[in-house]
Amino acid sequence: MDEDTVMRRLETVTDPDLDADIVELGLVNAVECEGTAVRISLALGAPYAPHESAIARRVREALADIADDVELQARLPPAVRDPEVLPEVRNIICVASGKGGVGKSTVAVNLAAGLAALGAEVGLFDADIYGPNVPRMVAAGSAPEATPDQRIIPPEQFGMKLMSMAFLVGEDDPVIWRGPMVHQLLTQFIDDVEWGSLDYLVLDLPPGTGDTQLTVLQSLPVTGAVVVTTPQAVALDDATKGLRMFARHETPVLGIVENMSGFTCPDCGETHQIFDADGGRTLAAHHELPYLGAIPLDPAVRAGGDTGAPVVLDDGDAGTAMKLVTENVANMVGVLHRRAVRRAQGHTTADVETGDD
Repeated sequence: MDEDTVMRRLETVTDPDLDADIVELGLVNAVECEGTAVRISLALGAPYAPHESAIARRVREALADIADDVELQARLPPAVRDPEVLPEVRNIICVASGKGGVGKSTVAVNLAAGLAALGAEVGLFDADIYGPNVPRMVAAGSAPEATPDQRIIPPEQFGMKLMSMAFLVGEDDPVIWRGPMVHQLLTQFIDDVEWGSLDYLVLDLPPGTGDTQLTVLQSLPVTGAVVVTTPQAVALDDATKGLRMFARHETPVLGIVENMSGFTCPDCGETHQIFDADGGRTLAAHHELPYLGAIPLDPAVRAGGDTGAPVVLDDGDAGTAMKLVTENVANMVGVLHRRAVRRAQGHTTADVETGDD
């Protein structure tokens, strides 16, 4: 077995999103052979994303009859990742909404918990300075600690490292700060928190397009944003403003999540569209963005947030919907990275849509 033989086998492994084999796409960084053992470095950047896990599985299958030991390493080229800011954080995902009340924090918490449940190393940063709800929504029982040099050690819950303004103020105290103070606090959370090595850092942004969003987009190498909306026209109008904000800052949008999608009556079994129907899907199609999934208007979602038990960890309808959203977000992170690798190889990649149910 030699490198040429391995590369020919790898040409049979097709990327499920980009419609080409991984060799053509430039996703094979290096191949090292030693007897019947082979070590392969792949340009994959979305740990535990189902589609990238499938690529790794197909690589092993392609070599099963010629290699007794296949070691795979996932490593993006340096050009695809900013090494200066939070260098140990592989992906930063912003969860945003154009208006309040659409369930943005619920989606952020469940996305982070869902990624952790897949096996990823996850941080959850509650960047909603004026309305920090994340600690309640995950039943965080302890506050951050500090190292001797005054760096912040975030508490952990459900396999996630947590940071929130709620840890620093009284439970009922309002936060009345001007923009410069918000900028200073967010910068401190970025620079002084011991996040460690993370596969994903999920940021729960406040609603709208204000100082916090500006600070985050100017200070962090954001991988991509998830925009949450309900199906109603008023929410869609504001979600569109959020999309334009990310476009102006050249931040990729991973896709649209439709929350409060429909209520299924437990007595009659009929589904009622309380906030209209398919607004998120229509918005995604209009802007040629992936539709990441619909979350039903289900009392289990509310109960999970109030009691600190993310519904994504359950097996009901709402939990299943949240799991699908989580997987689709992770898959889109992988698509963004693999597109970037292909562009670096001098190719162009046709637009793809994933996440449709």
